[in-house]
Amino acid sequence: MSQTNTTQTAENRMGTMPVNRLLLSMSLPMMISMLVQALYNVVDSIFVAQLSEDALTAVSLAFPVQNLMIAVATGTGVGINALLSRSLGEKNLDRANRTARNGLFLALCSYLVFALLGAVLSRLFFTLQTEQANIIEDGTSYIRICSMMSFGLFFQVTLEKLLQSTGRTLYSMIAQGIGAIINIVLDPIMIFGLLGFPKLGVAGAALATVIGQIVGACLALWFNRKKNLELQISFKGFRPEKRIIGSIYSVGIPSIIMASIGSVMTFGLNKILITFSSTATAVFGVYFKLQSFVFMPVFGLNNGMVPIIAYNYGAQKRKRITTTIRLSIMYAIGIMLMGLAILQLFTKQLLVFFNASGQMLDIGIPALRIISISFLFAGFCIISSSVFQALGQGILSLIVSLIRQLVILLPAAYVLSRIGGLNLVWWAFPFAEIFAVVLCTVFLMYVYRKKIKIIPD
Repeated sequence: MSQTNTTQTAENRMGTMPVNRLLLSMSLPMMISMLVQALYNVVDSIFVAQLSEDALTAVSLAFPVQNLMIAVATGTGVGINALLSRSLGEKNLDRANRTARNGLFLALCSYLVFALLGAVLSRLFFTLQTEQANIIEDGTSYIRICSMMSFGLFFQVTLEKLLQSTGRTLYSMIAQGIGAIINIVLDPIMIFGLLGFPKLGVAGAALATVIGQIVGACLALWFNRKKNLELQISFKGFRPEKRIIGSIYSVGIPSIIMASIGSVMTFGLNKILITFSSTATAVFGVYFKLQSFVFMPVFGLNNGMVPIIAYNYGAQKRKRITTTIRLSIMYAIGIMLMGLAILQLFTKQLLVFFNASGQMLDIGIPALRIISISFLFAGFCIISSSVFQALGQGILSLIVSLIRQLVILLPAAYVLSRIGGLNLVWWAFPFAEIFAVVLCTVFLMYVYRKKIKIIPD
């Protein structure tokens, strides 16, 4: 009886609470937790920058691998989230539980793959990008630790998605936030050797990161067992189910590829930038850390939006779907405008946090101001892509990301680097984002006609 009542409460909240209040209650905890996560990513680089500019470059060059792991974890999580929320909307609790079990199995498989790849290929990854021995050594140790101990990352993301799918974003925020705070506390201790710890340098930053992720995963597991009463997760007699895994990856694989494309783009752009100087690569790494403060809240908004849309699509409530999309776009654009203002007005002050040299300021100030122009368009594109995923049209998100980053941005950056030098390279970002807006508008109209308009009033 208690489980039935709890399920009914969750259904009433997702299906009947005023949309604006529901969206904010679902999104704000995730926005806060992702801001904390963005903070610890930035703090990580700030501390590493105190070691040397080469150490910062090593961490910047490592970003594509970290991004690839996060892409697989979050992309699979998006598929789990969409299927689980839709199952709850359709009142299919058995499929919801089977989705959760198969999702955790996929997290384990993902970890094993990246642990093996990290152990074998880390050094090769860095030798393909630079010949500087100190950057290769620091970067290799950083990536090996992050990949071989990435079980915390994969299980944390998956377990948090289970909480988000049932509307318990507050607990997801707590788990992610505490993990991030532990990372921030451990960073200086392990990097510089404080409180009796050995000085580990860049490797210390990696250890602080994985310890924070492991703690976050343990908390998320505890919250799922004690608070997430809709889901009864038991592995007794468990066997992987092809149909469930296929449904998860039908949404998840386009999301994984879409995010992985970012790793390819970053790797390619790093190759272009390092021909000018390692400082240019470090500036690009700093940009990615700073832009996370702007993008992470929008991703938090996405995490609140996706289960609402998926649930109400399962429940066939058209007005709630369209209202959720409209409000999400408005909030995302507002967040992006604030981010644009900050990066335009306080560019030098932000770079100084990273112990920027005179050369780094000369490169970084115009770079951040030019790239941030793309924020004007990015909010709409991010929300649109997540709408496609929530409605089972993840291939459209993949197409947008593929064209924006590999067909437009990377070739444009290469051509601009040849005809106009370093400062012209950065204009590839707003140019590619304008193109993405056009694609997203066309695809959003298509999805509305195919998926939403046909739902009875």
